[in-house]
Parts: sequence; C-alpha cells; structure tokens
Amino acid sequence: MKFLRKYLPSREVLENHKWLRPFAPWLGRAQLWHFNRRSVARGVAIGLFFGLLIPVAQIVCAAVAAIGVRANVPVAALATLVTNPFTFPPIYYGAFRIGHWILGGDGGSPAVLPAGATEASLVTRLTEWLSTVGPALALGLLILAVVSALVGYAGVHAGWRLAITLRRRRSG
Repeated sequence: MKFLRKYLPSREVLENHKWLRPFAPWLGRAQLWHFNRRSVARGVAIGLFFGLLIPVAQIVCAAVAAIGVRANVPVAALATLVTNPFTFPPIYYGAFRIGHWILGGDGGSPAVLPAGATEASLVTRLTEWLSTVGPALALGLLILAVVSALVGYAGVHAGWRLAITLRRRRSG
C-alpha cells in the first residue's frame, strides 16, 4: 500500500481541481480515502470503466462516480490511466474490431479517413468517417469497459484475499 499511496493524488489535489471543486464537500469524507478491499475494488472497477469508455475527462467522471458508490477516489482516478498515449491506439483498434465483429462486419480494417472533394471541410470528412467507424467502436468500447471493470473488481478481491492468506501463513 505504501508504494501505491506514493503515486496516488492527494485529497487536496482532487479537492482543488477546477472541475471537482463543486464536489469538494463530498471529497472530504474519510470513507472515500480508506484502503480496504471493497473501496479499492470499487475504485478500480470505476476507473477502468471510465478510463476505457470516455476519451476525455476520465478522472473527473471516475471521481464523481466514486463519490456516489463510496469507492476509493484516488484509486478510481489512477485506474483511468489504463488509457494513455501508449495504450490508446491498440485499445481503440481492438475495441473497433470487437464491435465490428459483433455487428456482423466482414472483419476488415477501419476505414481510412475519406479523401472527399477538395471543397469538403475536414470536419465534414471526419464526421463521415466517424459515422462508418463510430457504431462498432462505441460498442467495442462499451464491451471492453464493462468486462474490464468486472475483471478488475474480481481481481482486486482475489488478490487482496491471496495477500492476506500469504501474510497469515508467513506469520503463523
């Protein structure tokens, strides 16, 4: 736990975050900062869910959700970092492939951003591209987010129980 606490944001940092300031009264609750099996498992699940599902404001969404379900807020914030510049491309490509497969696609690659007519704006071309890729990507991200949250929740519970068992064996 000491290793993990070193990298987690402090209560003051989260309370002073401009988007979280309205939630500061709730962030002061001690139960949201305790490291116990249930609150950490909830925090991991929430962080993974929002980290995979939402491409922006992940930490804010996870922190607000953590307040609502009495999860460990800093763990939820840290778990959103599952998506970062290194993991973003393979996660989103994998999500697209999953969604494409479920929607009955031919298994091909995502469409390349269309060239379109020269007078068409980039926004129009991007909108057209998203309309072809978007449904499969959204479905794949939802599936990855839900499955990752469930696996993360169960994994924390199993790992916590294993750590306690090993500690008791060493001391007893």
